[in-house]
Amino acid sequence: MTHQQSASQALRAAAAERVLVFDGGYGTGIQNRKLTEEDYAGDLGLDADQKGNNDLLNLTRPDVIRDIHREYLDAGADMIETNTFSSTTIALADYKAEHLVREVNLAGAKVAREAADAAQEKDGRRRFVAGAIGPTNKTLSLSPDVEDPGFREVDFDQMLGVYREQCDALIEGGVDFILIETIFDTLNAKVAAMAAQQAAEAAGREVPIMLSFTITDNSGRNLSGHTVEAFWHAVRHAQPIAVGVNCSFGADKLRPHLAALSRQADTLILAYPNAGLPNDLGEYDQEADETAELVGVWFKENLVNIVGGCCGTTPAHIAAIANAAKNAEPRTIPEVERKTRLAGLEPFTMAAA
Repeated sequence: MTHQQSASQALRAAAAERVLVFDGGYGTGIQNRKLTEEDYAGDLGLDADQKGNNDLLNLTRPDVIRDIHREYLDAGADMIETNTFSSTTIALADYKAEHLVREVNLAGAKVAREAADAAQEKDGRRRFVAGAIGPTNKTLSLSPDVEDPGFREVDFDQMLGVYREQCDALIEGGVDFILIETIFDTLNAKVAAMAAQQAAEAAGREVPIMLSFTITDNSGRNLSGHTVEAFWHAVRHAQPIAVGVNCSFGADKLRPHLAALSRQADTLILAYPNAGLPNDLGEYDQEADETAELVGVWFKENLVNIVGGCCGTTPAHIAAIANAAKNAEPRTIPEVERKTRLAGLEPFTMAAA
């Protein structure tokens, strides 16, 4: 595989040969390092307490983020994501750091790119960088005021600007893909996809998008009410290079929803579950071998092309998943019959007359 191939060509070629490995949780890795407020704040002179502002570490402690990237790459990851889940004006405003959006995303993309390229130089295997975009704490589909269902804290155009600022910086920093993840509101995802496509066009280069849905309860729906199939019908027009599910539950409870999506989606399937469900203290107890065993069921059923971990997962979890993936057959992308497919909260396929 040559570096002359575009990232999308190289990813598809690799995914046709084997199940690819994604990275694991960043919040978990950062928490395990027991950083102080001074580590987070650095010498930026910000007014608010910065402890917990994980994305700011791209600027103040890039060595910590670089180490976490390297640990996942050493564990077998083919793709890492940038430490930019909350790097929007909306999320950084909680820390009075919204003026640093560009700098935080740019630094996050660069440190991930450097780590991926360094790993590739060691063994010649191409590594990919996905620019991570979280959902923010705003929703376009639902009102935060139960007495005023028409009220929205933000509108479509505002969110487009918020996501566009983040995408521009991530692309400038050298990411291969834009990963719109932990999608609890389908409309948020649609506007983020539009922003990513506009940013790639403005930059003059191909930067495919990946979309990852999150399930909020046992009904299998996201917060805006869509099932995974309805979600796919609503976003397929964006032509993501990969679509999937992350966070939500552990691998066992995700399996039926992943199976439904795998049958429907004519693109790569990406999935990265939590290390089980959190305990009473909000911590994740599922050991690496158990996570890998549960993900192994997905491999037997040919449900996935790219697999990693979300909350509670560590390099040990990714190493166990990578080991389990070695002998796994990659999922074949299905040929889906061309029909008119629409989405309300449920999927709707228009039958031929």
